[in-house]
Formats: sequence, structure tokens, C-alpha cells
Amino acid sequence: MSQLLIKQRVFSWSDTYDVYDEKMQAKYYVKADLFSLGKSIHIYDKATNEEVGYIKQKVLVLLQEYEIFIHGQSVGRIKRLFSFLKPKFEVDYGGWQVEGDLFGWSYRCEANGQTVFYVQKKLLSWGDTYILDIVDETEELPALLVNIAIDAACHDGSSGSHSD
Repeated sequence: MSQLLIKQRVFSWSDTYDVYDEKMQAKYYVKADLFSLGKSIHIYDKATNEEVGYIKQKVLVLLQEYEIFIHGQSVGRIKRLFSFLKPKFEVDYGGWQVEGDLFGWSYRCEANGQTVFYVQKKLLSWGDTYILDIVDETEELPALLVNIAIDAACHDGSSGSHSD
């Protein structure tokens, strides 16, 4: 089991996050391109500054859809589904299914009836802050990418500051 804390940088021109491990050591940083056709969000390993993954929004689609890349290879996609009350997402990666709570502040991801990860938004914090609990540590990077894609889909149309 591993845990990541994802903290938005409030004063930034584009969506930017710092990601910390359970010991509050910086592990990743996330930065969106300021100018691109559709959102393009990059995830970097903090220790090496190497890009380890990115998310690219598909354009000209009815509901938000993002393609997920790890080390330059497409590994799947996430698509927001039309739903009432609770946000739902179709994830084309490992049979994952993601459903949010009524307010979209927490999400559970499951595969084959087993929890893969759980995300909870930390309330009353400066900027968006999420706690990501991952059951299998080998799924840490895909879980982070899916979480960032969900955040982008839920806040489509905003850049920098989110209104929840």
C-alpha cells in the first residue's frame, strides 16, 4: 500500500501540482502546457526531472476524454460518462472502473471487484489537495495519471484555479 499527496500550486499560469509520498518527500511534479489544443498534462519524476507520463485531451468529442501515456507509450484512456448526481468515468486500463461520490470529492477505482485506489479531496486547504491511497504500489503511476485526468475532466474549462 502506498499513499500520495497531490497539492495544486495556487499561483501558477497553468495547472501545476506537487506530489509527495507518505513521508512528505517530493516524488513527482505535474505541469500542464499553457497553450495547447486540448489539455496536455505532463508528469515528471522529481528526483530525475524525467517525464514519466502524460495525459492528452482528445478534442472534438462530446464528453471529456483523455489518452494516458507512460514513458511515451499509450497505455489507455479515460472518458467521462454522462451521469446524474455522481461523476462516472470509463477507464480503458486494466479493467478499471471509477465512480465518484455525490460532490465529486472522492473516487474509488476498482478492478474485478477489488479496490485499486481511493482518492479523497482534502477540504479546507489552499488549492486543490488530494490524498491518493494505492493498494498495489506497482500501480502508483497509472493511479496518479488517472487521478490527474479525472481532475482535468471535472475542471474542464478552467486554468489554474478551480471552483468547487
